[in-house]
Amino acid sequence: MRAFFAVDLPRDLAARIAEVQGTLRSADGLRFTDPEQAHVTLEFLGDVPVGSDGEGNGNGEVNGGGTGDEEDDDHGIEAVIEAGREAVRKANVEPFTASIRGLGAFPSTEYIRVVWAGVGDGAAELTRLQAAIESRTTDLGYEPDDHEFTPHVTLARMDDARGKELVQETIRNAEANIGTFTVEAVRLKRSRLTESGPVYETVESFPLSP
Repeated sequence: MRAFFAVDLPRDLAARIAEVQGTLRSADGLRFTDPEQAHVTLEFLGDVPVGSDGEGNGNGEVNGGGTGDEEDDDHGIEAVIEAGREAVRKANVEPFTASIRGLGAFPSTEYIRVVWAGVGDGAAELTRLQAAIESRTTDLGYEPDDHEFTPHVTLARMDDARGKELVQETIRNAEANIGTFTVEAVRLKRSRLTESGPVYETVESFPLSP
């Protein structure tokens, strides 16, 4: 199972995200994300072993089948769930307001692979949660990120550079004030590849400290 930890954006911001994506629609070579599934990734784990009974869901979230063995117990899905629960608890972050605004690109505006909307308010809290989760999942044997954490919402991926100049101009000039929302939980997400693109499902939810 391909999995990652994330903070989901509320569906009521999807229309605004789609509007911002619309400013980039004329740029050739871009592949856009689904605004209904917008999120801030905190930690990407990659493939996580699952047992024959599927993913656990202490909060009543998605279950699914899989195959695995006892050797995976120390870094399989149950261990990852427990690591996420412990990390969020130790981070001791109360529910907070986050704002999504401004545009940027990874790894740079000269060599664009990802176009994103940034985080204003709430960036410090998201960074604190990410650090706690990365520390615990690294203990399980998962690779840490090889770059500094920059909280963001991915809007599009660039498959080729035909639309590079338009993207650069849009990043420079667009206000892209998407909106604010309250972060109340971190979620462990499952990524399933389909013919129409990736679908993200919640495996487990970890409420922030009240």
